[in-house]
Amino acid sequence: MTFLNSLLNNSKEHAEPFQHWELNEPLSNEAIKEINKADIANVSEHNLSYDGTRAIDGGAAEFREGIASGGKAIKFRCFITNENASEFPGLVKFINGLQSKETHQEISKLINKDLSNSYVRIEVICDREGFWLKPHCDIKEKLVSCLLFVNEVNESENLGTDFYNDKLEKVKTVPYKNNYGYFFSSGPGTWHGMEKKEIVKERRCLQVNYVTFPTDWKVK
Repeated sequence: MTFLNSLLNNSKEHAEPFQHWELNEPLSNEAIKEINKADIANVSEHNLSYDGTRAIDGGAAEFREGIASGGKAIKFRCFITNENASEFPGLVKFINGLQSKETHQEISKLINKDLSNSYVRIEVICDREGFWLKPHCDIKEKLVSCLLFVNEVNESENLGTDFYNDKLEKVKTVPYKNNYGYFFSSGPGTWHGMEKKEIVKERRCLQVNYVTFPTDWKVK
């Protein structure tokens, strides 16, 4: 279980601007290949522009409040579900690792939050030029927020997530390094986003959450 191994042996806890952990090499090579090959449409080819959120596709806003299907996404968002699991065997293995009691109990100890009745949700992301994400705190239904970066096209490390203090002043940027990322326990004061920055080709990531609402991936 690559994620658990990274958590136990290759992670670092930080206290500012809020408690979070940075992870090195949490993804297998197989998972990285699948993240890179996921077919995600280019926003600019659909007469759409980024609005500081991820709801660019006109999909149901209710999704961000917990619709497991992902709303009406036009492949701007690629959630891994039972329906497409056969296309992503490496990511299914990754999900199975997150579902394991060993993994979710270890995370529970770190964040002091019970994950034993939660569900795993993962989404392949491909942000392109013009993307930005306004500072926000995640919805309460997200118990854990995690973003893992895949940068095999030499994009700037500055394309990582920006973290802010309660005055919405940027305190740090988690570097956009290949097979690197972070997680934190969602809640008040966990302000994060991404200022508008130059994306030369694409910014691929894997968004990982433990959530309270049902998905296809209940923890064990």
